[in-house]
Amino acid sequence: MATVRRVRRIVRKIDPWTALKVSAIVWAVMAIGLTLGFVIFWAVLDRAGIPDSLTEFLISITLLDAGSDPFANTEQFLRFLIFGGVAWWVSMTGLTVAGSVVYNLVSDVVGGLEIVVLEESLNPVVVPGAVVHPPADYRSGNGSSHAPLALDQPTEETPTVEANQ
Repeated sequence: MATVRRVRRIVRKIDPWTALKVSAIVWAVMAIGLTLGFVIFWAVLDRAGIPDSLTEFLISITLLDAGSDPFANTEQFLRFLIFGGVAWWVSMTGLTVAGSVVYNLVSDVVGGLEIVVLEESLNPVVVPGAVVHPPADYRSGNGSSHAPLALDQPTEETPTVEANQ
């Protein structure tokens, strides 16, 4: 049987070095994921012919000059995505570290962030005075030379304690 108890924890400080390491990895993974997502999305749009039809539509309503193609330079678009991803990664990592420093300053004034968690103990509950019996196949003899044990009855080796009167 597991026991559960409520415990109050207070986060008083966030180490800026730890925040830098963790946030650098988290934001790098997100930047790579977003960059790859945009590249895949652009490839699907390009295969579907949407940039070409959009260019024709903009020429027909005279927003673009005839013969211009704003979506032709895919290499420049990919460079912009990679540079934007790196810039976003660096800026978000810096903001996370700055946020941890600001949190440390504020928690000195207000005492930190209080969190209530539930702790579950998986230790078996031992009831005092409970009698422990061996398994049933051992008590029945099971063909062994040992006699069955009954632990709830005193034996010669276990002295009985009588109450003083």
